[in-house]
Order: sequence, then structure tokens, then C-alpha cells
Amino acid sequence: MHLAESETSSSSPESRLLAAGLSLPKAAAAVANYEPCVITGNMLYTSGQLPWIDGQLKFKGKIGKDLTPEQGYEACKLSTLNAIAQLKSALGELSRVIRIVRLEGVLNVAPGFTEHAKALNGASDLINQIFGAAGAHTRMIYSNPEMPLDCASLVVLWTEFNHAEGGQYLPS
Repeated sequence: MHLAESETSSSSPESRLLAAGLSLPKAAAAVANYEPCVITGNMLYTSGQLPWIDGQLKFKGKIGKDLTPEQGYEACKLSTLNAIAQLKSALGELSRVIRIVRLEGVLNVAPGFTEHAKALNGASDLINQIFGAAGAHTRMIYSNPEMPLDCASLVVLWTEFNHAEGGQYLPS
């Protein structure tokens, strides 16, 4: 869903989250030996974000077998909400985002499932809704025969941001 240009220019990503009835979860810690996100230059790259709610995976299993395509859409949306939480944690304010450059989604799908693009629209629709014109992104879809923790989706964001408002991500 795209917002009208007048709506996106007068409101912040945080206010659009609230208007959508969403709140950001706490940024998830790494589940292994890696950083949840890394900044280099004016780019922030998230690690793969799963569909967590309060430390629990909400969507597990294969889309097209254990989960419906609609649940796959919601899993991608939730993974993206967790990715946005990483951006907020690293940058302090989502208004520092200049552009979501790329969205990558990895889906856990059953053999024969071919609606990957529709499922990953859960991620793209949320990015476009929250970031408006700055959310226009490229994307890539992958699928794996097995996923970490049997999660349904994993989302990675490549984000250009403004250094002018200060702050650098410091790993915890």
C-alpha cells in the first residue's frame, strides 16, 4: 500500500506506525555469533529478522503446507516489523532513513508453492506504508528447504540513512 505524497511528507515513520496500529518490538538480540545490524558509511544492513513476538516465533513451518499464503504474508510483515525495530534501535529515529534500498526475504515454503511474491508483499507493503516514498525498494526472494528454527520467513533490509542527526550503532 502506498501513501499519498502529501501524507508521507507531513508525518514521520513513527507516526505512521502508530496510525497503522503498530508498535515496534524490542530489537531482537542475535541468536548466534553475529551482529543484528551493521553500519558502514551511510548504509545500515540488518541481519535476517524472524517473525518474533516477545521472544517466541509466531509463524513456524512451511508456507503452502503448515501455513496458508495469508499467514505467509503476515509472517513476512512481522519479520519486517522486527527489522524496522533494528533500524530504530541503531538510528534512534526512523526519520533518519533516507531510503530502504533493498529488501531480501527468505521463505520456508512447501514443494510446489509458487506464491513467494505474494507472501513477501507482507514485507513490501509494510515498508511502503511506514516509509512512504523512502520505502520504494528493490527486493529479492529466496527459499530454503529448511529454515533456522523452522521459521516461516526471514527479512533483511539494506538502508541508506542520514548521519546528520548523530549517533552510530554500537554493538551490545
